[in-house]
Amino acid sequence: MAFLTCGGTAPINGTAQRAAAAPTFSYRVVRSFPHDRGAYTQGLVYRNDVLYESTGLNGQSSLREVRLETGEVLRIRRLDQRYFGEGIAIVGTLLYQLTWQTEVGFVYDVATFEPKRTFAYPGEGWGLTYDGSRLIMSDGSPVLRFLDPSTLREIGRMTVRDAGVPVEELNELEVVKGEILANVYQTHRIARISPKTGNVTAWIDLSGLLAPRDAAGAEVLNGIAYDAGKDRLFVTGKLWPKLFEIQLVER
Repeated sequence: MAFLTCGGTAPINGTAQRAAAAPTFSYRVVRSFPHDRGAYTQGLVYRNDVLYESTGLNGQSSLREVRLETGEVLRIRRLDQRYFGEGIAIVGTLLYQLTWQTEVGFVYDVATFEPKRTFAYPGEGWGLTYDGSRLIMSDGSPVLRFLDPSTLREIGRMTVRDAGVPVEELNELEVVKGEILANVYQTHRIARISPKTGNVTAWIDLSGLLAPRDAAGAEVLNGIAYDAGKDRLFVTGKLWPKLFEIQLVER
């Protein structure tokens, strides 16, 4: 169980809070995969051996089905140029996609990418994930919103804190073994968050993940996906030429 054992130690969880700032884990690269250097990655999901990706920028935003091993885009749905694509999540046969500042989200048939409906929310849309019962949404603030996936109405909120200090600019999200993982925009760090308390239980420092030779034109780390069947954690970034499978390492 590579994600949570991390060098043989027990996972840190919401029942064992610390007064000090949360500990930090490093990483080991298990394998790297090709990634479209033109993909401004905003959302990433791995389900049933398929990688789904949402890309941003007005006029370039899309929803994609990608072959993990080669980076080949197998299917693509482009968004109207007024929309800046953001986070995605899958619930059953439906795929949900946020947009940045237009206060509208899209629901698609995951098998065909055919649109099923739209939904509205106030403010910005950044990251999105699903915890088995609720959609979890970030908006660039320390606050995570919980949405009912059937009605898409907001049913709760939670502020994320590290040692009592709110964590700003929470971005792409993924639920992994009961924890919420969140990219922190403009950093190389991922926060591991207790869904019960909102406290950061640990940090993942991905500094140096993208080699200098691959960094030309690349932007910030963003994109987390988890393969529950094979216990694999994937990360990438905006305009990165590679996507990485990593394991966590205790510092």
